[in-house]
Amino acid sequence: MDSAEYERKIAARFATFDQDGNGYISREDFSTAAVALLTEFGATARSEKGQALYIGAEAFWQGMAGIADRDGDQRITKHEFVGGAVKRLRDNPARFAEIARPFLDAMIAVADADADGAVTPQEVARALKALGVQADIAEAAGTALDADADGKVTEAEIVAAFAAYFTVPE
Repeated sequence: MDSAEYERKIAARFATFDQDGNGYISREDFSTAAVALLTEFGATARSEKGQALYIGAEAFWQGMAGIADRDGDQRITKHEFVGGAVKRLRDNPARFAEIARPFLDAMIAVADADADGAVTPQEVARALKALGVQADIAEAAGTALDADADGKVTEAEIVAAFAAYFTVPE
């Protein structure tokens, strides 16, 4: 796959972060994602899980801004996302996973109804739908993440899949 095709495919993932559809990614998009997840799973912002989710969202935003906000305006354009974040992370998906981990860990805690440290494929789908993913895609992703069909998706599986989705074009 040539570089232009890779960039085109990765640019399509930009919309996942641009929660309000205004053409750039900002701190507010990460807060919006946190609110959507808290609402979906009936958690409050002041709860321990809610606070962890907001802290994780802020850490994720800071990590993304640090590698992609090239002009320092506290907004990441699609061009910055593709040119900055993706090119830097293409060769090191684990770095992206580490930037996202605090948010993903907190998201798992919010979605984990039985508090066993893992989520069901259905809980994954609910979380993805709350973040704006189409229902059929969200459900397919939840099912695919449960590779051993034990009804549970672990943090390691979610973090690895998340990093792969945003740094691998296929």
